Amino acid sequence: MEKQEGKFEIYSSSICPVCLRRVPMRIYEEDGVIYLEKNCPEHGKFEDVYWGDAELYKWFYKNWYSARYIGSGVEEPLTKIEKGCPYDCGLCPQHKTHTILGIIDVTNRCNMACPICFAYAGAANYVYEPTYEQIVEMIKLLRSNGPWACNSLQFSGGEPTLRDDLPDLIREARKAGMSHIEVNTNGLRLAEDLDYFRSLYEAGMNTLYLQFDGLREEIYKKLRGRGDLVPIKEKVLENARKIGLRSIVLVVTLAKDVNDRDLGDIIEYAIKNSDVVRCVNIQPISMAGRARKEEMRKLRITIPDAIKLIEEQTGRKILAEDWRPVNWPVPVAKGMEILKSRAYPEFTMHPMCGASTFIVVENGSYTPITRYVDVDKFADIFWNIYYLGVKGRRTRAKAEILKLLPMIKSDLVRGLIKDIVTKGSMEALAALMHRVVMIGIMHFQDVWNMDLDRIQRCAIHYATPDGKVRSFCTYNNLYRNEVEKKFAISIREWIERTGKKINEPA
Repeated sequence: MEKQEGKFEIYSSSICPVCLRRVPMRIYEEDGVIYLEKNCPEHGKFEDVYWGDAELYKWFYKNWYSARYIGSGVEEPLTKIEKGCPYDCGLCPQHKTHTILGIIDVTNRCNMACPICFAYAGAANYVYEPTYEQIVEMIKLLRSNGPWACNSLQFSGGEPTLRDDLPDLIREARKAGMSHIEVNTNGLRLAEDLDYFRSLYEAGMNTLYLQFDGLREEIYKKLRGRGDLVPIKEKVLENARKIGLRSIVLVVTLAKDVNDRDLGDIIEYAIKNSDVVRCVNIQPISMAGRARKEEMRKLRITIPDAIKLIEEQTGRKILAEDWRPVNWPVPVAKGMEILKSRAYPEFTMHPMCGASTFIVVENGSYTPITRYVDVDKFADIFWNIYYLGVKGRRTRAKAEILKLLPMIKSDLVRGLIKDIVTKGSMEALAALMHRVVMIGIMHFQDVWNMDLDRIQRCAIHYATPDGKVRSFCTYNNLYRNEVEKKFAISIREWIERTGKKINEPA
């Protein structure tokens, strides 16, 4: 990572955390940290930590923020620009990135009552549970997107496994053309009901997105309100092996002074269980409340903070230099489009939305993939392929492939990447993913640190029964309550209809 000279300052837009009006925002460097500052004419000045390490921010910004990493949005926006971002979200013409991962909340009912969650029925005091037909229409809505028809879907909630018809909904998604289907779950039902777990897998579920905050019960007592969950998480992995599922994402809600010293142990656990664990996805907790800049610095965990913790807790086996922003794959998609004459999803997200690295697992140990290949030169080759292709020099473009393989130091990695480049298939990509573990960090925004530049480049989108598609952070901060209440019924009415408790499968 090269040191970026000079102080950093840019301007963007945000919202007032009190009245939610759009306000100007300054992003600036101070004492090695990137802060944001915004002013509301009614509620005054608000400050927050944007990124905990200014050098890492400037490195990402210099190399991955440029125009060639910005997408062109969706071909047919579903809403018009009337009030401006973020108030026309649906998606509107201002949005710059097509859907990479679609999310559908199939219920807000849950069999837990986590203190940090606001999306379950017990807290909301109503039941939001779209009908089977509404969910099918939402799947079709996501698939109708252009220039890329979304082919990755997550069923979420609430706790989606409380729906007995979830296997049928997975089949509907498969029938509509979704090739990658995730279920976001706390794992309780899947630990207890092997037949139900198997029914999800046989219906076409590819990946389990498993809530996994650590290996100490004290963590779950603080974040989830109960302290008996570690054996349940381990039982889910055991059951996955029984049914043949080999793709589990361990999803870590990261909270300061709760589990921030556990990241190294979680990564080691993933390596130990790499026969079924494909990824550790770390999500720093969103904030609520009003605090001064000094207080926010103590409370916030940002992406570079997590990267430093991982470096320390892995004994420097994973370094800050091993990470790249979530939009690093853009040139690979563009180059593959030239090589294979077909579209690939373009990860044109804002570089500050997330970071990831891949670790190659061999003989019970691991090595970051950056030790085997110069990933930045690798990306440059794909940029060359793309630029030669758009100039009509396809033969020369294809010849660039010959530069790729000699630069890879590992025979294993070289063979896997060769298959991806030559075949360009999901199967070839899956073969690579089953020999590595991805470590990702996604920092979702709250009303305090929201950057509308990030919002407009979001690639994770909710589909909703009102026929809209909204970015993750606008939906959860601005639209969720409005949408859910529009299609909700009272808890009493739901109980009378079903004869069940709201935390029971139905």
